[in-house]
Amino acid sequence: MSIVRESDLIGIGKKYQIETEAGDNMVVVIHDDGKRELYRSEGDDSETHCVMTLSDEESRQVAGIIGGLSYKPKALETMELALDDLRIEWYKVEAPSDGVNKSIGELGVRQRTGASIIAAIKEEDTIINPGPDYVITSGTTLVVAGKKANIKLLKEILTS
Repeated sequence: MSIVRESDLIGIGKKYQIETEAGDNMVVVIHDDGKRELYRSEGDDSETHCVMTLSDEESRQVAGIIGGLSYKPKALETMELALDDLRIEWYKVEAPSDGVNKSIGELGVRQRTGASIIAAIKEEDTIINPGPDYVITSGTTLVVAGKKANIKLLKEILTS
């Protein structure tokens, strides 16, 4: 498990020192103006070198990429993330399925299951927080949030 140390940089923002499982060391400085700086330690010395500077918008784009919102490796098709009672799962909808070619509202996703579809990904197109009019098509990967039982119920509705 990686180690993250957080510290305040008075008048600047926050500093996060990250040591990964692989032994790499990285520092992220988040400035109060939204700018981010990424630093990497070279070798065993404690000297760090700035790797890149990102704007707030660029940082959020990179976070989405790293977090898997735009591409999910094939090995992680059923990836799941659990945070206390909240779970986030990626679920690929395939035909034949009762959920294919129906809208989120038509299926009554939130009302019937208590789960929320927080993103829909199809090829290179990602829709964040799709509305009730969004039509689920075959091959769409849904990013779903809720309790384990809620997500299970949603999967049953999509596959029944």
